[in-house]
Amino acid sequence: MTENAQQHPAPTTDLPTQYAPAEVEGPLYERWVERGYFEAHADSDKPPYTIVIPPPNVTGSLHLGHAFQHTLMDALARRKRMQGFESLWLPGMDHAGIATQNKVEQQLAEEGKSRHDLGREEFTARVWQWKDEYGGKILGQMRRLGDGVDWSRERFTMDEGLSKAVQTIFKRLYDDELIYRAERIINWCPRCLTAISDIEVEYQEDAGELVSIRYGEGEDSLVVATTRAETMLGDTAVAVHPDDERYQHLVGKRIKLPLTDRTIPVVADAHVDPEFGTGAVKVTPAHDPNDFEIGRRHDLPNMTIMDEHGIITVHGPFLGLDRFEARSAVVGALKEQGRIVAEKRPYMHSVGHCSRCRTTVEPRLSMQWWVKVAPLAKAAGDAVRDGRVAIHPEDMSKRYFDWVDNMHDWCISRQLWWGHRIPIWYGPDGEVVCVGPDEEPPTGEGWTQDSDVLDTWFSSGLWPFSTLGWPEKTPDLEKFYSTDVLLTGHDIIFFWVARMMMFGLYAMDGEVPFKTIALTGLVRDEFGKKMSKSNPNAVDPLVWMDKYGSDAVRFTLAKGANPGADVPIGEDWVQASRNFTNKVWNATRFALMNGATVEGDLPPVEQLSATDRWILSRLNKTVAEVDAFYDDFQFAKLSESLYHFAWDEVFDWYVELSKPTFFAGGEQAKVSARVLGEVLDVMLRILHPVIPFVTDTLWTTLTGGETLVTAAWPADSGFRDDAAEQEIALVQQVVTEVRRFRKDQGLKDGQKVPARLDLTGTPLSAHEPAIRQLLRLQPETEEFAATATLPVAGATVALDLSGTIDVEAERKRLTKDLGAAEKEKAEAEKKLGNEAFVGKAPEQVVEKIKARLTKADADIARITAQLENLPKA
Repeated sequence: MTENAQQHPAPTTDLPTQYAPAEVEGPLYERWVERGYFEAHADSDKPPYTIVIPPPNVTGSLHLGHAFQHTLMDALARRKRMQGFESLWLPGMDHAGIATQNKVEQQLAEEGKSRHDLGREEFTARVWQWKDEYGGKILGQMRRLGDGVDWSRERFTMDEGLSKAVQTIFKRLYDDELIYRAERIINWCPRCLTAISDIEVEYQEDAGELVSIRYGEGEDSLVVATTRAETMLGDTAVAVHPDDERYQHLVGKRIKLPLTDRTIPVVADAHVDPEFGTGAVKVTPAHDPNDFEIGRRHDLPNMTIMDEHGIITVHGPFLGLDRFEARSAVVGALKEQGRIVAEKRPYMHSVGHCSRCRTTVEPRLSMQWWVKVAPLAKAAGDAVRDGRVAIHPEDMSKRYFDWVDNMHDWCISRQLWWGHRIPIWYGPDGEVVCVGPDEEPPTGEGWTQDSDVLDTWFSSGLWPFSTLGWPEKTPDLEKFYSTDVLLTGHDIIFFWVARMMMFGLYAMDGEVPFKTIALTGLVRDEFGKKMSKSNPNAVDPLVWMDKYGSDAVRFTLAKGANPGADVPIGEDWVQASRNFTNKVWNATRFALMNGATVEGDLPPVEQLSATDRWILSRLNKTVAEVDAFYDDFQFAKLSESLYHFAWDEVFDWYVELSKPTFFAGGEQAKVSARVLGEVLDVMLRILHPVIPFVTDTLWTTLTGGETLVTAAWPADSGFRDDAAEQEIALVQQVVTEVRRFRKDQGLKDGQKVPARLDLTGTPLSAHEPAIRQLLRLQPETEEFAATATLPVAGATVALDLSGTIDVEAERKRLTKDLGAAEKEKAEAEKKLGNEAFVGKAPEQVVEKIKARLTKADADIARITAQLENLPKA
């Protein structure tokens, strides 16, 4: 049995008749923040519990994906705080290099200017100005959701401390020869004019045209197919498979490249699939990542044919054309020469687009800075394999290993002005100097700093320890690192999770950045389709918060959160959650009006009724169940458990079964009032992490306590009463069966019916007042004549329905329904008995007819029973 250890001021019952989230949530949240409930302290003697928030972009706004993950993180952090941990949930934002620079460049374009008109220093100052004025809108929206983050520790990836961390780790990696500069193929955006990371490339199926082109002459010729005909201007070879007999005579020879005065070799390479197309592929090392690797293996020259804007730079008739204009022009020229051996045909293929501006990405050979990931990735894989880091759900580990075990070197330089500038200086005589945070850069004529900035993921990869003061050995770092849980979507395992693992292990001498990686799915619409701003199914969670309250949105998201699985969500489900928060409000208000209290100790067991013992037993089982689900990150199951206990067991059964006791008054009413207060106290505590606003408001009213945010999490006391649970199960069975009978007979919910209850030999006698009240059963009178008798749960319930229904009209209605059900059955049996029909009809059609037959049989049995139970004439 739970124990109320705290003494509270006398509670008040002054609650509005209806719950109004809009009036409660905002002021309540600000009170939590002002009183410092979410602040964590490094000098605390409590055990630490740390979650770092995946830093949203400074340009971003709250979308359902944010709301989903923030709800789950907040629930974890709130529960741990209540359990006595020094719970730190650290907030912050990412500077979002490309996205933020684009915002300011768009602003400048409206003024008829470009960043080059301002120059780098003035442009950077303009971005900071934009950030201060417009950035961080999402932080205010996080408050609306109820995020219990420590705002005193808010971080920004361009802050002085985090910038020092970036420069420090760059210098260490460089000195350890894990950062280098090289010319490789990268994703290039001709509009943003920068390399972009894989995560900033969005692939979509585009309609292209596959063109088949003959290279060479006569027997010394072969055919290649391409959707990017313009890149043939940069071909430096044709490749075939070493075992392809069709081309053995050509390997090692040179053939004429159409439209040019060049010849190119035919090389044999195992990368080529001889079964695909003609088995011969054009090789353009400067404009395709696979071709680049072929070129490296065969020492082919890299011929760049476009500038950074996607404009053709090769001298000749195509010089100065945009890449897409050049595509059509090249095909036209090849056609004139008779080099097109097959008509152009439509071809759907996956094409990368810049996620910021939707421009088609161009693979481009470029001199960039890279991280040598092999030793770092191995350490990241080993940390999971040896159990220092757990991935949840465990089956997601394979996806993680697929990334870290096959990771390519990481391009970390970006051709932007907004971001952490690469701390490399070049001297007049070819010197290269990497400058650490406490070092002065070289001076003198001819020294210049690298103009590129670092990939945004480079700085966010340091987030678990840079936010705690690294590279200094701060008390925060000592207390709160390693973090306990990283909760994030499975879609960024590679882009963020793996990078944090690599950097954390490297910077912190092998100490992992987090102990558990809890992976979630993605939020989808109610039909399972991906939500997108370009689709009409995108939902602004703030609209739902305004309409239904933040608690309703949070509860809906938590109820859908099965580990690693995508989460469908629709407005109907948010409405249902709003109904739940209203139910919690109304039932608690009723309980308070009827004397529910937490004052004093719980009465001894011998003073408790079976109903009291049942609900206390169920309460403790629910606490244990919810704890187990939290520890396993089973948010959907714990939410379902909370919902079932609160709505079904507390409100629909315990409160209703206890009403006769409350109405009768006396000592037993006081006992049940104390039990109800205990149940509500604990119930509101375990509901709080998921729906914090309504629970805090109700709990402080019930208990007179200061806040649920810092209240103690209830422990399972171990109290169980199986006998009471079995007894109440019988009561529930009787009530459920009689309610079903009443509904079948067409009785209205509030319609009273005379009844005789024979409860002899069962433990139901003590519950007769409650049973009668729940079923609207009046005591029998002298005129009582049973017209229907129901044996249930070892008891007998006899009902006198005479005068309550029009028996003849009901018999006619039921007879008509029975006829319709029998006709439906006959038609289904006829179709299923037709072998020709069953043999030819689709399987789903046959299954549908079988389901109709099953339903018809059930309807016939139900209606027949109703007819038999009607009062006899």
